[in-house]
Amino acid sequence: MALSLGEGGGSSRLRRQLESGGFAAGEYVKQLSQQSDGDRDLQEHRQRIQALSEETAQSLKRNVYQNYRQFIETAREISYLESEMYQLSHILTEQKGIMEAVTQALLLQADRDDPALGARRAAAADPFLPLSAKEAAASEEGRQRTLTTLLEKVEGCRHLLPESPGKYLVYNGDLVEYDADHMAQIQRVHAFLMNDCLLVATTLPNRRGAYRYDALYPLDRLAVVNVKDNPPMKDMFKLLMFPESRIFQAENAKIKKEWLEVLEETKRNQALSEKRRLEQEAPPRPAPTPPESTNPFEEDEDEEEEQPSAEEEVVDLSLEWIQELPEDLDVCIAQRDFEGAVDLLDKLNEYLRDKPVSQPVKELRAKVDERVRQLTDVLVFELSPDRSLRGGPRATRRAVSQLIRLGQSTKACELFLKNRAAAVQTAIRQLRIEGATLLYIHKLCHVFFTSLLETAREFETDFAGNNGCYSAFVVWARSSMRMFVDAFSKQVFDSKESLSTAAECVKVAKEHCKQLSEIGLDLTFIIHALLVKDIKGALQSYKDIIIEATKHRNSEEMWRRMNLMTPEALGKLREEMRSCGVGNFDQYTGDDCWVNLSYTVVAFTKQTMAFLEEALKLYFPELHMVLLESLVEIILVAVQHVDYSLRCEQDPEKKAFIRQNASFLYETVLPVVEKRFEEGVGKPAKQLQDLRNASRLMRINPESTTSVV
Repeated sequence: MALSLGEGGGSSRLRRQLESGGFAAGEYVKQLSQQSDGDRDLQEHRQRIQALSEETAQSLKRNVYQNYRQFIETAREISYLESEMYQLSHILTEQKGIMEAVTQALLLQADRDDPALGARRAAAADPFLPLSAKEAAASEEGRQRTLTTLLEKVEGCRHLLPESPGKYLVYNGDLVEYDADHMAQIQRVHAFLMNDCLLVATTLPNRRGAYRYDALYPLDRLAVVNVKDNPPMKDMFKLLMFPESRIFQAENAKIKKEWLEVLEETKRNQALSEKRRLEQEAPPRPAPTPPESTNPFEEDEDEEEEQPSAEEEVVDLSLEWIQELPEDLDVCIAQRDFEGAVDLLDKLNEYLRDKPVSQPVKELRAKVDERVRQLTDVLVFELSPDRSLRGGPRATRRAVSQLIRLGQSTKACELFLKNRAAAVQTAIRQLRIEGATLLYIHKLCHVFFTSLLETAREFETDFAGNNGCYSAFVVWARSSMRMFVDAFSKQVFDSKESLSTAAECVKVAKEHCKQLSEIGLDLTFIIHALLVKDIKGALQSYKDIIIEATKHRNSEEMWRRMNLMTPEALGKLREEMRSCGVGNFDQYTGDDCWVNLSYTVVAFTKQTMAFLEEALKLYFPELHMVLLESLVEIILVAVQHVDYSLRCEQDPEKKAFIRQNASFLYETVLPVVEKRFEEGVGKPAKQLQDLRNASRLMRINPESTTSVV
């Protein structure tokens, strides 16, 4: 304890010494070096100075932080003071307006009590302005002054609200906005309802009574819907504006009721004022002057005919459902009641079918056409690929059927097919690429052809009466098949799978493609045309592999009999040759496990027959010549090797063995290849017959130096 106290006292003395005004670092170090007993004292003194330095740094940090906090608090208080001064200015302005209004009301009352005094005051103020006009001007000026005063508190709305002598503030108040999907609170807003629009402004957090512009909605495109209370969510109402909707909460039920009533009343007044304006602007149509007639008996006939024509020109548009039709359409569109909107349009068209086209009818048509465009835009958005693609083709039936009812069958067909193309593409992309290619192809074919079949059935249901759209479906099916073939080829042919795997995959695709014949749609020729290039490449690639392997075996050929060592191996070889179509293989087997054939000829036979079997699974008419030429090239390699060996071999025993292998190749293998090709293709191959006949000439004259080409 004594030591720590001593150290603490030493630190205090050291701090006072360093803080003194006449401190000299050089003198201090010189004096310290003279007084220290050794290196240890200097190290301890250095540590004390270092500790003092760190303590000083921490003290500085604390002071800076404290000053920074005080600065922030001061700035906040200044901001609050500014907002309070602004609010005070606003209150004074309102008080001034109220006093002016009260003064004006008292003067008007006095004028009514004493007309002579009112006339003298009016003449003194403006002898040319009547009293009623002066009252209207004062009222209009007061309204505009109130609107201007309130909008001064909203940032960024001056350029959006052009000064208009007819615009005034009807109602305003604070609201809380909620998310329409999750009912979570988003922000506090202040709404300003004017006679023709609704302005929504957000509350600025650090400025009381100040707002920032958020949105402006014309009343003729706005629908108000009451939201049923569902505690704790209550006192809410919804504003519907295409293509969005917003939910607001009032402070209590009374304010909510006031908002709903004043919004409906303002919308109604605005619609009536717009109607009066159109009626005033419409020029009166003069009645056509009939030509003068010299027939005196025509006057009575004309009078009788004029009466029904005048009655025909009058179209009754005062019905309640017609007056409310534009707003009802807005509500249906906002609530996604597409069927109800189209039913209203059909009802109007039925009512106006035989009616003359007068000016009021044209105006009504213009308003309705605007809603039809909005409804069409919503339906188009419903069918856009950006929307959720879940639910299959039936999920689009609602929007497609309403577009067809609106006379937009071509657009409905185009959007339906685009939506289904995006859905098919998404389903293919979401497939997991498994390790086994054949398993992935099974899944790919199931997803694609099932989607294609469902789309075709839904198309037939939706567009049953529109035969002109079926050609568009065929074009779409071809493009979808191209997308499928791209994914198919990338997995099967680009990954260099074996020919047997490729053949199985193509077989699976063909079998699934035949399912479309249930609805009368045959796309087999399309899949053939799209796959022909890849299949040709696969056949030629596998042909090259067989030729290289055969040439390699030919280079190591010793012309010796095969010894399979065990009866099981011999039995297995018999079974393999039998599966290749060689039924007389037993005549080429010898004693024990010997086979009187060369290993090269036997391997060539098995590989060639396997190639032929897999190629026939891939066969369609466009591949006929490719397959035939590949077979001829493969066979020529073996034939030329036997021909060359037979001419060059000098040993009589080996020559006899080569002749025996040549007999097996020419008399057994080539006929089997020719027969199997004819069975798979359906017609004989002249090239294979010519090749066998040429080999027959060679067998008759084995000493010839010419080779089969």
